[in-house]
Amino acid sequence: MKRKTPQPLSLATRAIHGKQLFAFQGPVAGPIYQTSTYRFKSSDDAVRYANGDPTVYVYSRYHNPTVHEVEEKIAGMENGESAALFASGMAAITTAILAVTKSGDNIISTPALYGGTYRWMRDELPKQNIGVRFVDPEHLEEIVRLADKRTTIIFIETPTNPTLTIVDIAETVRQTRKAEKKLNRPLLTMIDNTFATILNQDPFKFGIDVITESATKYLGGHTDILAGVVVGKEKFVKQVRALGKYHGGCADPFAAYLLGRSLKTFELRVQRQNENALALARALEKNRKVNRVIYPGLTSHPQFQIAKKQMTGFGGMVTIELTPSKRYAPADAAAKVCDRLTVAVNAMSLGGVETLVSIPVYSSHIFMSDEELKRHGVTKGMIRISVGVEGIDDLINDFEQALDTI
Repeated sequence: MKRKTPQPLSLATRAIHGKQLFAFQGPVAGPIYQTSTYRFKSSDDAVRYANGDPTVYVYSRYHNPTVHEVEEKIAGMENGESAALFASGMAAITTAILAVTKSGDNIISTPALYGGTYRWMRDELPKQNIGVRFVDPEHLEEIVRLADKRTTIIFIETPTNPTLTIVDIAETVRQTRKAEKKLNRPLLTMIDNTFATILNQDPFKFGIDVITESATKYLGGHTDILAGVVVGKEKFVKQVRALGKYHGGCADPFAAYLLGRSLKTFELRVQRQNENALALARALEKNRKVNRVIYPGLTSHPQFQIAKKQMTGFGGMVTIELTPSKRYAPADAAAKVCDRLTVAVNAMSLGGVETLVSIPVYSSHIFMSDEELKRHGVTKGMIRISVGVEGIDDLINDFEQALDTI
């Protein structure tokens, strides 16, 4: 009897099963193909590969069954045609940009980005004669003026790291389409969706062409892997995958396996992190030692209305700025608070089940001038909090006791 697939499948179902629906004989958990190369049944396989048959596995830098299964699952979760998995988020972002950008070209980006992305654009792209033009997210209409015949990509990150600024996705796409009419050719819109994840924000729904994400963070969720992903149209992802073969930032099969395992609990984890983050943000707003709480789900957030328009949940990231102290310099006060926490962990990452804290001027935004920090909205008294899935009362009590020390 022919079985009909229920439509549409929920995100949770897609994250658990991917395309593996209906009865079939095999393992419930997919195997790890921990191999660098593959046996040919005969040299006919080599001939088929040489003639472009993508189903022939030859070498794990090119493709791997475990990696491919996770790529398909993520593409399905994010409503994309195709996905390419990489060894890190930075490998995903840099390969995606370089796949369609050559010497003499330029990209347009909002300035507030993850520090690694910003420093790569600042320090490395000029070496390849690729320019970067920054557009104020409050004045996205400037995209039309900045775009010229050598512009290839409009790149945004929202919410931003660590200031949680919200960039209007729909307006970014609208202004890009106006720029395309001016230039009479297409431009590629690309987003770093790491902080929001597909659970809280669907960029494709607003017309974005390409999603990049550090799968190390919420997709992985257990602080035990490095991975990155690019999701988009099949034709573009094929270009990205081809360049990835040369750059060598391929995903490791075991890391891919762990990522696939983590995707099964993705919705459960991130939903709990959303709830905990909102509760912690509301509690910290009442603490006199905190000058400012930045969280897109608070009505006090300057772009709350935009966040509400484009996000279905507000994420697990909260940033606080400490009240100026007569006893401590801002960065010293931030360090003291981080050092006194007992439940939250002082570590430089995010998105895991554990609550982590970091000081942006010592972590994501090191090696930046005061002017650059100001442009990014980063201050020395900031603490970035990646809220985990612990008991919320435990987290609130932990931050309150730590703040009492300054």
